Amino acid sequence: MIESSGGPLSGIRIVEFDAIGPVPLAAMILADMGADIVRLARPAGAVTAWDDVGGSVLHRSRSVVHVDLKNPDDRAQVLDLIARADAVVEGFRPGVMERLGIGPDIGLARNPKLIFARMTGWGQSGPLALRAGHDINYIAITGALHAIGKPDEPPTVPLNLVGDYGGGAMFLVAGVLAALLAARTTGRGQIVDVAMTEGAATLLSMFHSYHATGSWQDQREANLLDGGAPFYRCYACADGRHVAVGCLEPQFFAACLQGLGLDPQLFRQNDRATWPAMRAEFETTFKTRTRDAWAALFAETDACVSPVLTLAEAPDHPHNRHRTSFVTRDGVSQAAPAPKFAPDASIVREPSASDVATAVARWNQR
Repeated sequence: MIESSGGPLSGIRIVEFDAIGPVPLAAMILADMGADIVRLARPAGAVTAWDDVGGSVLHRSRSVVHVDLKNPDDRAQVLDLIARADAVVEGFRPGVMERLGIGPDIGLARNPKLIFARMTGWGQSGPLALRAGHDINYIAITGALHAIGKPDEPPTVPLNLVGDYGGGAMFLVAGVLAALLAARTTGRGQIVDVAMTEGAATLLSMFHSYHATGSWQDQREANLLDGGAPFYRCYACADGRHVAVGCLEPQFFAACLQGLGLDPQLFRQNDRATWPAMRAEFETTFKTRTRDAWAALFAETDACVSPVLTLAEAPDHPHNRHRTSFVTRDGVSQAAPAPKFAPDASIVREPSASDVATAVARWNQR
């Protein structure tokens, strides 16, 4: 079993019910920070391909125990773990934990300081609460999906970063940490109801503010931060690769024009009527050099021009290497723990396996 070995959450004990999407990422982050997490997975013979989504990366830094939640003996031992835990994280549809006899009411009755964090797409209540869905569905009803992409094409699918991970995992981590602080102050546990729809909607707060003041058009690629502005978008280079341009402020825009060799007298940055011509000029100019040539030219400037790197290239970028932003484990390159702490540094720990009785016994000794 994994012993807590430092990190700001050292000593915090969490029971994680195996899931896909935001639950394993949130648990990975908490485990990297030092939390002692027991991941409860289905019996080995019942595992499907979807049960191992994220595998060696998302399941790092914590131990795994295979349990049959329909088995009364296994269920009783799971309740013993919950009784000794600081928090539970789960991602079942509403009502599943209650039907299994391990819902928040039972957990809090045995452990009044317990944090019971529930991760779903739609939330624990509402007309859609019991419906199936995925990231693309959750962000569709928030306005986020509508805002991303080209105006004459269907919305662009932004990986599953907006719903699952931005609106889900990050809000799950924040909810657990806030509830843990409250429990230490009040001695009272919490039920944390995390909905990806609501997390994604919260991420849109600035854009709602812009929209309310009339400075944001409710259409794609027509605004400052959605690719509409020629100085905040990506451009193809001579080799077919791309650079990202983000020179929003006037001094950074001037640096970008200087690097491109363009006459600043010809460009009025915030005059939207000139944006189509400016974009065409930028497109033509960026195609005159390769991506890496532009990256080298702009490397020592504040022009806010960066190479668009692939997943394979990113770990070798000099800044990422200096920061040790990526680590390699079992031959797999992956993000290092973030954020960084001192002196209680987060670390990637090796996962391990045991049975639930061993996990209960270990927690009983602490």
